Amino acid sequence: MNEVRESRSRIRVAVVFGGRNSEHAVSLMGAGSVLEAIDRSKYEVFPIGIAQDGRWVLVPGSQSYAIEGGRLPSVDESGTALALPSESGSLVALEPGQIPRTLGEVDVVFPVMHGPFGEDGTIQGLLEMAGVRYVGSGVLASAVGMDKAYMKLVLRAAGLPVGPFVTVTDRDWRIDRARVLKEVEELGWPVFVKPARAGSSQGISKAHDVESLEAAVEFARAHDPKVLVEAAIVGREIECAVLESLGDAPAEASMPGEVLVRGEHEFFDFEAKYYPDQMALDVPADIPAEAIEALRGMAVQAFEALGCEGLSRVDFFYTPSGELILNEINTMPGFTSLSVAPQLWAASGLSYADLVDRLIQLAYNRPAGLR
Repeated sequence: MNEVRESRSRIRVAVVFGGRNSEHAVSLMGAGSVLEAIDRSKYEVFPIGIAQDGRWVLVPGSQSYAIEGGRLPSVDESGTALALPSESGSLVALEPGQIPRTLGEVDVVFPVMHGPFGEDGTIQGLLEMAGVRYVGSGVLASAVGMDKAYMKLVLRAAGLPVGPFVTVTDRDWRIDRARVLKEVEELGWPVFVKPARAGSSQGISKAHDVESLEAAVEFARAHDPKVLVEAAIVGREIECAVLESLGDAPAEASMPGEVLVRGEHEFFDFEAKYYPDQMALDVPADIPAEAIEALRGMAVQAFEALGCEGLSRVDFFYTPSGELILNEINTMPGFTSLSVAPQLWAASGLSYADLVDRLIQLAYNRPAGLR
C-alpha cells in the first residue's frame, strides 16, 4: 500500500460531510470552505456526502454548501452511491444496473462532520476498521469530547477548573424527576440546559426556575435523551484553538479570542454562530498577559487529557475576579473559513489554506492502527 501511495503524484483525499444529525448543514458549510481552500495541485479530492438517511454519495459539482435564501444546505443525493469496504481503503461506486466499480484507494479522509454519528467516534471507528487514515482525533477522544458529561469528568480528573453541572439521563428524567429537579436547584438559578451529545448550540436554552427548567430539558431531549444542566457562570467567553505539531513537538495553542455576540442573542446560539454579522471575534482577547498564557496552557492540557489528535477548540469563561473556568473542548470545531478556530489560527499567523494542508499532512503521516 505504501508503495502505491508514494508512486502517485497527488495524495487522494476524501472530504466527507453531512451525516445523520441536526448539524448536517453546519458540516456542509465547513466542507464547502475546505473544498475551496484545498490545494488541488497536491491533492486529488473526492467530495463525499452522507445523506440524512445515512447513504454515502459522491456529490455532483452543483452541490450547494451555503445558506441560501435562509435555507440550510443539505447533501445532494443525486450523486453516485458509494461504499467503503472494510480493510480495503478503496471507494466502491454502486450505480444502478451496473457492476460495482472501484474508484481507487483513499489516502486520507477529512471528516468535516459534527455531532452524533460523525464527531463522536463512530465514523472514526469505521475508518479505523477500513484501514484509512483520517484527520482529527481517534475513537476514544472523539467519543469523550462529544459527550459533555464524560468530557467534564475527564477534564476535572486532569486538574482543570470545570464549573458545576448535573447530568440528566433518560431513565432519571422518566422515573426520578423530583430528585433531578432538586439537584439542579442546588446549582442555583439561572442554569443552562443542553443536549449532552450535540454541538453548534443546538437544543440549548436558559432556565430561570423549575417551570422553565422542565421545558428546557424537554427541548434538549429533542436532540439527545441525555441532557447536561450547567450552573450559569458570569464571565466573558474566551476561546483557544489547539493544533497537533508535525513531528514530536508538543501541541500548539493559538492566541485566544473573545466571542462578542451582537444583536439580541442571550448567549452564543446557532444563529449567532452561523448567520452573517451576528458575532465578532476579538483576537487577542483583551485580558492580562498572564491570563492568556495560563489559558493557552490549559487548552493544551485539555487536548492532551483527552488524547486528542489534529485539532480542537477549547472554550473558557474569564470571570470578573480573573478566574479561568474551562467550559468544553470540541474535537472537530466549526470549520468554515469564518468559524472561530480557523479565525484564531489566522490571527496567530496560520492561514485557512495552510491549516487545511497541515491537518491533511498530519493525518497522512500518522501510522495506521493502534498508536
